[in-house]
Amino acid sequence: MTAALAPWPATDHAARVMLVEDHAMLRDGLRAVLESAGHHVVAEADEPLRALAAIGRAQPDIVVLDLKLGTASGLDLLAALAEAGLAARVIVLTMSAEPRHLREALRLGAGGYLLKGAPARELLAAIAAVRAGQRHVGAGVAERSDAARSGDDDAALLGTLSRREREIAALVVRGQSSSEIAQRLGLSPKTIDSYRSRLMAKAGVSDLPALVRFAIRAGLIDADER
Repeated sequence: MTAALAPWPATDHAARVMLVEDHAMLRDGLRAVLESAGHHVVAEADEPLRALAAIGRAQPDIVVLDLKLGTASGLDLLAALAEAGLAARVIVLTMSAEPRHLREALRLGAGGYLLKGAPARELLAAIAAVRAGQRHVGAGVAERSDAARSGDDDAALLGTLSRREREIAALVVRGQSSSEIAQRLGLSPKTIDSYRSRLMAKAGVSDLPALVRFAIRAGLIDADER
């Protein structure tokens, strides 16, 4: 899903990557995959505080981050990166398809979210997407998160949206294009695209069909309206 991120200023294919993972064997496997694809692993860490210091020193383009780091949480590192203003883009690689984890990671600025069972090619695709200014949510994450959510969860999330966000969400899921919505509301298509990306991030979904299902479960539209 495309997000409101500026493209990363890269001069070639290779990315400088840092691994934040508390299992050494998995770090070794990730390093092998990334280096065979031409990327450079410039630092590793197994907990948030050491990772934050290493990111400041190594200045990686991409941080591949597990959410469970022993007794610590990778979400703490995401929050610390935002607070420190560090520019590394983060791809979460985790066992958790919990909707709340996905939503919180995206809210804190993660550019990608993948499950550890995903094929190596998906991690490489996520790196390319995030460097190009896009958000990459793995298909397995979207499907499992979508199945796990309840109407009550979605209704609660809907309650956090502004009136304008609800209005645009209803038009998006009814199939109207950004240009059509922009003309109807007197806004620019770019502004509508930004709203769309923000809505999808808040809903924890990566495509329009998943956003439609969210809207139906939350009661924003009826199933027969689509």
